[in-house]
Order: sequence, then C-alpha cells, then structure tokens
Amino acid sequence: MKKISTCLVLFWGIIQVSGQKDSIYIEAKLSANRKTLEVNQEIVYYNHSDKDLHSVKLLNWVSAYQKRGTSLVYRKLEDRSSDLHFAKQEQLGKLLDLEIKTSSQESIPVKSMTDENLFLPLAEALRPGESIKLKLQYKMDLPDKKFTGYGTSDQLTALKYFFIVPDHFDPDNISKRNYHDIEESVNFNTYWTVNFDLPPNSFIESNLPQIQMNAFKGYLDSDPEFVIAQNGLPSIKVNVDGENTEVKFGYNLKPEEKQNLEFYLPLHLKFVKEKTGFLPRNLFISEKFRSSEDFFGNNDINFWKFRFQLFTDAEKTDLDYFGIIAKKVLDEGIIADKQTNHWFKNGLKSYLEIQYLQKFYKETKLLGSLPETRIFGVKPLKLFHASQVKLIDRYGLSYQYIMSQNLDQKIDEKFAVLSNFNVMAVSSFETGSLFNYTAQKMGYDHFDTILKDYIFKNTDKKIDPEEFLKELAEKDKNSSYLSQFLKQKNRVNFRLKNVRKEDESLSIRIGKNTDSSIPVKLETQTREGEKKYYWIETEENERTTNFVLPASEEIHKVTLNTDYIFPESKYRDNFLYAKGLFSNAKKIKFKLIKDIPNPEYNEVYISPRVRFNNTYDKFLLGVNLKNQSFFDQKFLYSFTPTYSTGTGKLTGSGAISYSFLPAESIFRSITFGVSGSYFHYDYGLAYTKTSLFSNFNFRKNPRSTVSRSIGFSYNYLERDLSPRMIANRDYKKYNLWSAGYGYSDSQMIHEKSLSLSTQGMEDFNKVTAEGFYRWEFAPKQKLSIRLFAGYFLRNDTRNNTFNYGISRVSNYSFSYNLLGESANSGLLSQQFILADGGFKSFIPGSVNQWITSFNVDSSVWKIFHVYADAGIYKNKNRPAEFIWDSGIKVRLIPDFLEIYFPIQSSLGFEPSFKDYAKRIRYTLVLNLGAVINAARRGWY
Repeated sequence: MKKISTCLVLFWGIIQVSGQKDSIYIEAKLSANRKTLEVNQEIVYYNHSDKDLHSVKLLNWVSAYQKRGTSLVYRKLEDRSSDLHFAKQEQLGKLLDLEIKTSSQESIPVKSMTDENLFLPLAEALRPGESIKLKLQYKMDLPDKKFTGYGTSDQLTALKYFFIVPDHFDPDNISKRNYHDIEESVNFNTYWTVNFDLPPNSFIESNLPQIQMNAFKGYLDSDPEFVIAQNGLPSIKVNVDGENTEVKFGYNLKPEEKQNLEFYLPLHLKFVKEKTGFLPRNLFISEKFRSSEDFFGNNDINFWKFRFQLFTDAEKTDLDYFGIIAKKVLDEGIIADKQTNHWFKNGLKSYLEIQYLQKFYKETKLLGSLPETRIFGVKPLKLFHASQVKLIDRYGLSYQYIMSQNLDQKIDEKFAVLSNFNVMAVSSFETGSLFNYTAQKMGYDHFDTILKDYIFKNTDKKIDPEEFLKELAEKDKNSSYLSQFLKQKNRVNFRLKNVRKEDESLSIRIGKNTDSSIPVKLETQTREGEKKYYWIETEENERTTNFVLPASEEIHKVTLNTDYIFPESKYRDNFLYAKGLFSNAKKIKFKLIKDIPNPEYNEVYISPRVRFNNTYDKFLLGVNLKNQSFFDQKFLYSFTPTYSTGTGKLTGSGAISYSFLPAESIFRSITFGVSGSYFHYDYGLAYTKTSLFSNFNFRKNPRSTVSRSIGFSYNYLERDLSPRMIANRDYKKYNLWSAGYGYSDSQMIHEKSLSLSTQGMEDFNKVTAEGFYRWEFAPKQKLSIRLFAGYFLRNDTRNNTFNYGISRVSNYSFSYNLLGESANSGLLSQQFILADGGFKSFIPGSVNQWITSFNVDSSVWKIFHVYADAGIYKNKNRPAEFIWDSGIKVRLIPDFLEIYFPIQSSLGFEPSFKDYAKRIRYTLVLNLGAVINAARRGWY
C-alpha cells in the first residue's frame, strides 16, 4: 500500500490547535473501476469518558454489506427490499485487509475483520482526557450504490460510513452499534483532513471545505460524505445578511430546477436563520438526503396515460427544498443521538415547515390545484371534504390516520424500532405540531428566542433535548406537560361537553381525559364567519373546565383546537353549535364516496354497489350505508341491502362492531360485533346467517411483520332445503361455535403462518391445525409448504355436510367466496379453495374422522410452478388411505388468479383422461382489499 506522506507533519500542527477534539487524517485511493478503496489513516482519539479505557471501539460499517444475516440486511427486508439479500458477491462490500498500529508502531490485534464493531485492546489504560494515536492501513470493496444510496455505480460513487472511525456516542467504548441505514451521526466534533487519489476525469464534492483539488479539511459536527462523479457537480452560493453560504449538490440539477433554486434558496436560508439563529457556511445535499427529506405528498399523480399535477414545478421545488434545507441546517448545527433523540431535529424540521406554510401557503389545499381539474366539464373532487383540507392540516391528519389504527408509537421510542410511517407521523409531524402548539401559546418570537439560545450554547456539544423542554417549562409553565407527553403513546383528548346561555353569559364546559395541565385553544365563530380565539389554561388533576364569555347572540359555533393544531386522539367532539336545531349536537351529513372525515359532522356514506356474488344471485344491485371513512373508527356499521338479479329477490348483509384500542396493553385491538346476511346458495334456495363475534389482536411492533390474534364466534344458520335434501335429512338449522388462534409472519424471505381452531355444534366437535411456510429462494422464486391436520373429537352428524374436504371444501358456514356454492359439474365446480386437504385433483369423497395433508408448491420459471400434494385420511369403519397428486400451476395474478393443471395422481395419469378439461382447477379471489393489504406491507 501507499506509504503515508510527509504531510503528516502538518497534521500534527493541526492537532495542537484542536483541543480535546478528535482528529482524523485520511489518504484514500479509489481504483479505476471505482470498486476498491485503499486507505491510509491516522486517528487521534481522546478519552471523552470519566473513567479509564482499556479498549477502543472503531466502527467498521462496510462489513454490514458483506453477507446475509447482518442488521442492515434484516432492516432492508423489513422495508420490503430483498436486493441486498439476493446481491451477487461482486455487488457486496467488505473489508479486505486491515492493519492497526499505535504511534510506537506496535500492532494491535483485530479479532475479525467481518465485525461491524472492532474492539481494540490497549496495552496501557487510557485515562480521561488523554489521547492515543492509531495508524490504520486497510483496503475495502465498496458495495453497489443501489442498496442504501452509498457505494459505487457506473456513473457515481457516494462515500459515507465507510471509513473506520470511533463512535462518539459511546465514550465508554462498550456498546455495539450496527449500521441500519438510518442516517445517524456517529463521529461528530472531529477535525478531518482527507486527500483523495482518484481515477482520471473524476470530480468530487463533500460537506467538508475543499482546500485544493481532491483535498478537504475542516471541523464537522456530522459525518463526512463525498460524492465522486465523472462530471462536475452544481453548487449555488447564497448571501444572507452579509454572510455567504454555499449549497453544494451531489447530483445534477435540471436547468429549470436550478433556476427555481436560485430564487428560493435565499428565501429558505433567511427564513431558517431567523428561526434558528445560525447558518453553516457549507451545505452539502446528496441524492439520498434529498429523497429522504423532501416534502411528502406533493408529487404528480400518474394514471395510465394521464398526469395530474397538484402543484406547479416551482411550488414543488419550494416545498421540497425548504424541508431539505431546514433539516440539513439542523443536522450541521445540532449534535444529537438519532437512536434516542431523533424526535428533536425531526420535530424542529416540521415546526419550521409549519411556520413556512403558515406564511406562504396558508390557504393552499392539501390536494393543491387537483380539485380544480375538470372531467367532462365538472370538478368531481369538489364533492370531497379532502378538497377543502388545507396543506398545513397534513401534520395533524397523518398522526390521526396511524393513531386510529393503534399503530402509533411513543415519540421517544428508539428510532431503529419506529415504523417507516411513524418516522414521519410521530417523530416528525406529531412532535412538530407540539412545538408549534407551544410556540403559538407562548408567542412565536418567545419560542424562537429560546430555541436560538439553546442551539447557540450547545454548539459543538452533544445535546440532551430534555433540557430544552425544561427551559420551555421555565419560561411558560403551560408547556411543562411536554416532557411526560413524549414518554407515552398519546391519547389526550379535549371534548366540548356543552354550551349554555346563563343569564348574561355563555358558559362553555370543556372536558379532557388527562390529569396533565395542557392548555386548549377555543374558537368562536358567527354565522357571518367572524372568528375569535381564546387560550384556556386547564388545571392539573382537574378534568373539567368551565369557560365563560359574555352572552352574545352572534356566536354560532364553538371549536376546540381548530385545524388539527394539537395532536389529539379524537377531533369529532371538538365542535358544538351554540344555538339552533343542532344546538349542543353534531349535524348529520350524507356523502356518496369514502373521504377524509370531517370531524364537524356525523357522516354517513351512501354508495351504490354492483358486484357478482355467485351463479345463483348473479349480480347484486344495491346501496351501502356505512360510517367508515379513510380513517378507522371504534364504532362501525355497514348495511348493504341488495337486489339479486339472479333470483329477483331482496338480499343483503349488515354488521355492527365496536373496537377497544388500548394504548398500552398486550392487545392492539379488541373487537366485538354482530353481523347478518341473506343470500342464495343454490337455485331457489337461500340461507340466513347471523353471527356474534369477537377478535383479540395482540400488540405488535409496527416494524415487525408478526401478527397474532384470538377469535371467538357464534353463528346461527338457517337454510332452505330442496326435497332431495329433506329426504337426506339435511340440516335446515344449526348453530356453530368456534374459537381459534392465528399467528402470521409476512416477512419477505421466510413467510409463515400457523392457525389452531376448534369448532362444534350439537352433533360434532372437531379441532384443526394448519401451518404454512413460503421461502423466497431467489428473486421472485418461491417454495411454499402447507401442513394441515383435522380431527373429529365427536361426530354424530346425519350426513357429510360438516366433513373435512379432500379436494373441495364443504362451505357449510358460508365463509368462502364460492362462485358455484352447490355446483357439482361445470366451470364453477372447478374453483379451488386452499382449505382442508387442499388437493387440486378431484379425488372423490370427504373425511368424517381425521385427515393430514402436505401441500408443496415451487417456482420453476416466471409464472410457471409445479405442485404436489400428499396425505392420509381415515373415515369411520374404514382403513386409512394414502392419496397424492401433482401438476403444474400457472400464476396469472399471484394469489388472486391461478390455474392448476393436474398431471399425475392417485387416480393415474390425468392428461390421458377424456374429461381432462373438467379436471383443470382455478383460484379466483375477487377481493380488492387483499390486493391493497399486500401492497401496504412494509409501510407500517
């Protein structure tokens, strides 16, 4: 390797002025193919702890890319990305050679170059405040850039987190810190000198000051990053209040984008400086940083050949880059451990965005100009409440959306376990809303002054945001609730109980569900739209507050915390009318299509329904009445009366349920409900089903793919019977009870599920177990295995209605969507449902004692799979039988439309049968919700 150059002498001069700050000197050579990086490095490391150190920890994060099984690979799989898991060897990154010596040229042993944390034993204890010099020579292969945005590609090389450095958030050097690709700063407050030897015709940019070609030097409170490209990279210099700030970009800008930035960047930087009190001299924005910090929800909507633009290109640039610039400034000026204090900078970014939107986009709608789009001369989106929602309301709505599903997390939750959506909705939006709420109560100038002072006095220091919250509480006791608020899942709710006129005053009674002293903002509005605002301070340990205003006939409506300014658990009880027919009540509004809920009204959605039920009812024409909007609610109802075109009779279904969503419990939701339906299951034969049910869904880590639940149900069924069924003593009425446990893990590579259930009625009791495993052994190539076992504890039934099926299920509980419920021949009878035995060949009979089966399915090429089934079953008074089948499956739409071609089975070589066409099976799932749920995996 190349020897360290004589400029190390200059390096020691630098150290003399660096005080107790670490210094790192690097000479790095990038190979011609941009794949290999050779590094000569010196680290001067100070003991920043208060005790002697016997070892020093260095982070070797390139090893996170070296193989399957690392924390990085697992996190990418959680995010539904398998690229790194299936990466080819030449795409991975790894440390090739490593030699570490002390200043006295003594070698320090390294146990393993594959570890992400290198613990180096010291010959002598390093006392607090003392330093040690480490000399490193190493060589590494860089990973492909597509995995994390860092690494190498044909056109560009992005370097961050690859150099071996100390972990400044672990001064005791004892805790492991693996790389998770979460943009955490680990080597702050360090003086860097970095010199590069690059291939010809290479250009390099960095967040470090550049002193000459390919050479950089300076202090950083964040980690260094470098972008090496084959062409020059753009930059824009901005003068704010007489001081220059250069904004450098690690990617190319389109001419129009650069022109817009030259206009907006001065505005952005000046706005941020007014709020935070400082600006760095250099800001470096990488392509990865841009994509992770841009404005969520302002992209164009592309549908087929149509493109619908929400905002102009200039507005998108403005919205995107304000958040990017704000976060970059905060990153460069505030040192915080992202794992524990992520919410501070994320919340401040959202606070700055809210302030910016209030100033420049106060009346802009969430959907931008999209509601003004005309289709056949009309503006259909104007019918939606979403078209009236303001852009600034997105902060409260995002939190409401995730909280309504009880999938939100505590603000101070460790960043590594936050779900992707909660990073935005909780860490950023909820915290930013709280900062803005506090600032609005105490006065924005007052809040900004506290923020500026806090940032200034903590320059180059690791911060503890709790101190900032304490300073807020000292200046305004009404913000003292914040510290505790962050430590628990938020379920605070204010409620307008009633508004009453008493003599010459108007009494407004306000309730809250917390003992904390949290202020509330009250708004009164006249019929003419005139508004007045009042801040009401609530008392600690008192849950009801009375607020009195002078009596006025003009007050028409009273509102609490309007425009979602406080992250409440429910906004529906924040509105009351002071007089009129709906005095102290909510108005009812009927709507045609599901919408973002308007909390001011009790909304009923009435929508037409047309769907194909089965070959007997054929198409059902009707209307659905429900109260479910885009946001989940605890109390739900849905009624769908329909007209059966197949029978000419009225049919339909309905359900009512209520869910308990405890914030802190072993259960995520507990639901109780009742439902009923009336449809036809054969020509001229109808059934009625009435159900009582309860479901207990266990709490889950929102990043985890594991779900567990327990369910109980009671079903009463009554069927019309044909003369033949009556002669066979078939069941006209029967009661079914069931209980079951379900476990599922929908992770990408190893998907698995397990269910255990029992079911019974007066004539039988049976227990059932089913296990499923799906292994993705190559990209989009999977092997599936299913095990099924069923056993009758008691079976005194009169016929085979309740038997286990071998190749066809007996749908006696009417829980499967069969197109031909009673079909025994024809295309409808060939529908396949993966249940019970799960055999695809038409093996005759059913099972009245016990059955075990094994179903396997494997990818072969593109949409073609092979399958095989085997099992043993036993009927009463008959010996056990072994059966099997095999064939080819064609997955036209995976899991929704699949066709099975049987080949060989217990019946023989099936393609030789004359009726082979009738033996072909198919799966058809007409369930849009299942498609949506599959697409949502990984986001929550």
